[in-house]
Amino acid sequence: MSASSSGSPIAAWWASIDRTTLTCGLALIGIGLIVALAASPAATGRIDIEDPFYFFSRQLMFAAAGVVVMFAASALAPVGVQRAAMCVFALSIGVMAAILMVGAETKGARRWLDFGVFSVQPTEVLKPALVVLAAWLFAVRARRPGAPGGLIAFCLYAISVALLVAQPDVGQTALITLAFMAVFFIAGMPWLWIAGSGVAAVIGAAAVYLALPHVSARVEAFLNPTGPGGYQISKALDAIAYGGVLGRGPGEGAIKHQLPDAHSDFVFAVFAEEYGLMAAAGLLILFACVVVCGLREARRAEDPFRQFAAAGLFVLFGLQAACNVAGNLNLIPPKGMTLPFISYGGSSMIGSALTLGFALALTRRPRRAAPAGAPPLSRPSLSRPPLSRPPLSGPPLSGPPRSAPPRSGASLSGTHAPGWPS
Repeated sequence: MSASSSGSPIAAWWASIDRTTLTCGLALIGIGLIVALAASPAATGRIDIEDPFYFFSRQLMFAAAGVVVMFAASALAPVGVQRAAMCVFALSIGVMAAILMVGAETKGARRWLDFGVFSVQPTEVLKPALVVLAAWLFAVRARRPGAPGGLIAFCLYAISVALLVAQPDVGQTALITLAFMAVFFIAGMPWLWIAGSGVAAVIGAAAVYLALPHVSARVEAFLNPTGPGGYQISKALDAIAYGGVLGRGPGEGAIKHQLPDAHSDFVFAVFAEEYGLMAAAGLLILFACVVVCGLREARRAEDPFRQFAAAGLFVLFGLQAACNVAGNLNLIPPKGMTLPFISYGGSSMIGSALTLGFALALTRRPRRAAPAGAPPLSRPSLSRPPLSRPPLSGPPLSGPPRSAPPRSGASLSGTHAPGWPS
């Protein structure tokens, strides 16, 4: 009996899941643990933690929790994904509002809710929830043009952005905006709305640059990485350059000890220094495989909601990875954004796992139901039936006797030849 025809839910899940994307996601989690093992001694030595593998042991627990979240989310039906996204979004908005009053302040921003043993950054799980809800509302508008789905989606987006700017967290605001606009574009919204949103985004970016000093400082550090504000960027570029093609070897990186965020925002530079350009390119190929394979599966979905949501989630996953790597390479100003599954952090791990889990659930191939009353399909036998041969002896065949062949000169058409008696 095949996996898809058995009654086990696990077998049905395994038969319908996109195994290529799932395998790439698990590989990224494994690589993240290897990088955490390399970056943990440098990070703990810089902040005077006795256990050199403190961050690695915690990342191991976060990875286990992330695998559970990803597998559980990927087993949901599309309706279950909608309900889970609603609950996650409502809870995240409540926690983000509470953070503005009682949150821990770090580097001039309130983004974390500290519980002593661990801290929570709700923005990481807000992103996939908002993408799913926006896709759901845009799909409702596509089916019923008179429904206010687009307006409600923009209201949810405005609430999320308002709370992010109040923290402030410009990097996550930009990421959510790009992911939301991707869903907006995929859903086929009017070009006038898209153009208006683009103009509003440009105006908002200019206002943020003028109003927030740390944003302007990051832009200046991007333009002048050798200046006083570009210390981390210059060290990250040095680490990538010193790694060369094959790297310095596992645990042999030296510049990682000078990077303040070697285990989180600049973990790609640590990976490139120790494992080289070839391994770094392989890591980027894994991220590209997740996005490309995911978008291919999303295109095959028949339901508009599944198409919009799955595509938006894979775009979100790819955009976050691209922003982190681009910041390490000084292609864009640093965003303070983690590399999915690679950077240290429980909130980042759970958020990335939820994003990929939702996307895997929405790209699962549904089983085709058999018609009512149809017999169950059985596998054909591989053995061939024995060939039947006519008996060698037996009674003569029935029928008229066989006529003698015509003589030479006789007509084959049945008429008599000239000179023969009739």
